[in-house]
Amino acid sequence: MSLKAVVLVGGAQKGTRFRPLSLKVPKPLFPIAGRPLVEHHIDALCQLRTLSSIILLGFYPAEQFTEFLNDVNARYPVPITYLQETESLGTAGGLLKFESIILAGNPSAVFVLNADICGDLPVADMVEALANHSTAQCLILTTEATRDQSRNFGNVVVDEKGSGRVLHYVDKPTTFVSTSISCGIYLLKPSIWKFLRDQVFNGTIPALWFELDIFPSLATTDGLYALHTTRWWSQTKTAGAALYANRHYLRLYREHHPERLTFSGATIEGDVYVDPTAEVHPSAKIGPNVSIGARAKIGAGVRVRESIILPDCVLEEHSCVLHSVIGWRSVVGTWARVEGTPISPNPNMPFAKLDNKPLFNIDGRLNPSLTILGSDVHVSNEQIILNSVVLPYKDLSASYQNQIIL
Repeated sequence: MSLKAVVLVGGAQKGTRFRPLSLKVPKPLFPIAGRPLVEHHIDALCQLRTLSSIILLGFYPAEQFTEFLNDVNARYPVPITYLQETESLGTAGGLLKFESIILAGNPSAVFVLNADICGDLPVADMVEALANHSTAQCLILTTEATRDQSRNFGNVVVDEKGSGRVLHYVDKPTTFVSTSISCGIYLLKPSIWKFLRDQVFNGTIPALWFELDIFPSLATTDGLYALHTTRWWSQTKTAGAALYANRHYLRLYREHHPERLTFSGATIEGDVYVDPTAEVHPSAKIGPNVSIGARAKIGAGVRVRESIILPDCVLEEHSCVLHSVIGWRSVVGTWARVEGTPISPNPNMPFAKLDNKPLFNIDGRLNPSLTILGSDVHVSNEQIILNSVVLPYKDLSASYQNQIIL
């Protein structure tokens, strides 16, 4: 089966909950486990032998992806291109606008996935499942959520006879519908483009959404099917979710890309990624679940755990960074401590997903979360930054707790 793939990367007005980390780069290019988020999708898709091309589709300026595309095209076996929308057309409208490019070469099926999902995606299983359903126009990957959390996702009601046919689809319902939720990755047959064209009036392509405009109608036919997965899956809606994704992508490296992990050069605990250009003192203790970016400098006696250290950062002697994201070119001074509150799904609830909580609770207080330093932040010696979000270009000469520093 000949395949293509489209990754929906969104645009500048998207990813606002990801700030301050998305102030410097588009969210799909934010490095998680040492690789831009969207590259993890490219890596998974390129395991498909019959994949002919990957298209990134969004409304970011094309030049923001030029360097990234040059890099991945040099390292992956299929051509990877970027198509720019002039405005947001939803998850389906852009596919209709660029129909001739996407369907060039007559692919048998096209993957469509949202860039802000993450997980161990069973793309080969999806291809096999679609081939087994002759009437299917679209296959949705689904997973299980708790009853309460399911209302934050697209709910999928599947035929209980085991056929995989989707009987009902509701996006973010106000009441409980199903614990089976959409993972935001779809495998489409070219025939679905006729279904999309039926939504066009007066020759103008509207903002069109699979989740609101297409799937509910398609579920009334025999054209929508689902494949359920129990593998790890999550979303990266917030900056805190990036650290959760970092942990799991490092675990997947251990299984599929052990050469990307670091095992020496300092005291290493668990899964750790260190860019080859980073400098780590032998007396530092790193891990578990730590990523250290290019040209970062980690001084003597430094302790880093459950954190992302972005390129060109400096962690000076005996500093400590726990459950935090340290932005580009930031400096953490000698004996300073930067610490956040760990976030994970509730381990006592089967199928629980990571809660993408807002910054503030209903009382107006800051929800405990990771500490996030934007780019070019300087933390002075012997200061403590706890459960705080710091915007770029700040010089912190005092300690802060539970604050947003603007």
